[in-house]
Amino acid sequence: MAVFQVSFMAETLGRTVPIIVILPTDKVYLPDMPRREEGKPYKTLYLLHGIIGDCTDWIYGTRIRRWAEERDLCVVMPSGDNMFYLDQENAGNCYSEFIGRELVEFTRKTFPLSDKREDTYIGGLSMGGYGAIYNGLKYSDTFGAIVGLSSALIVDDTLPIEDPDPKFPSDRTDFKKHVFGNDLEAVVRSEKNPKVLLSRLLDEKKEIPKLYLACGDDDFLREKNDDFVEFLKENGVEYIYETGPGDHEWDFWDTHIKNALDWLPLEKAVQGKSSGNIGKD
Repeated sequence: MAVFQVSFMAETLGRTVPIIVILPTDKVYLPDMPRREEGKPYKTLYLLHGIIGDCTDWIYGTRIRRWAEERDLCVVMPSGDNMFYLDQENAGNCYSEFIGRELVEFTRKTFPLSDKREDTYIGGLSMGGYGAIYNGLKYSDTFGAIVGLSSALIVDDTLPIEDPDPKFPSDRTDFKKHVFGNDLEAVVRSEKNPKVLLSRLLDEKKEIPKLYLACGDDDFLREKNDDFVEFLKENGVEYIYETGPGDHEWDFWDTHIKNALDWLPLEKAVQGKSSGNIGKD
């Protein structure tokens, strides 16, 4: 499994940014294993980290390298700082446009990736789950499927309410205003609320990306994920929602990113030759 650490100048962010790319172009096949078609472009998952994380999180926290190699999947992992993958035009930080347009364009011209919507997916955990849902819907012409794990769906009626005991940056009112906008009540009514954005797409009769969502039974974001799923159900939007034992932690995300890859329309899992597989199919 080839792992690339890339830096490139992002016009939408006005600076050089790092990304990690997993690409199984070096996959070594054992005898009698089915081989990938020569020159076939790779399906791609753009995978977003959570708050206080960076582009290395998924590599260290899960077995995404193994899962991706088995399925001949390219995985692109950017850094989104703590900005919820939203545009802050006044600061020159257009994270949403970076994720939904520029990053896709850059990686497609740099690596052998498919440019088809049905081969292009976006996912994430916690803050990255929100970013995946928001940008997957906003750029629904680009992404054919969305994966949201323990998604921080905090842009709802509770957003303007001040937390008397903030434990994370996203709990503080000043942070929320910095990221989402000064008028938090207006933000709830804007497209930054995935419910509002989804409603617009439905009104415009746009094709909705397929949705895979998961949240642990003990996760503090479970109620917000349940609420969003109920909204999907009420509006006739197809989805998969998995719950079960787990908290807001990597064991749950490792399990369910694999489940998500099993759900996506990827190649049949075939493990290549490696230190952990030197003789079995």
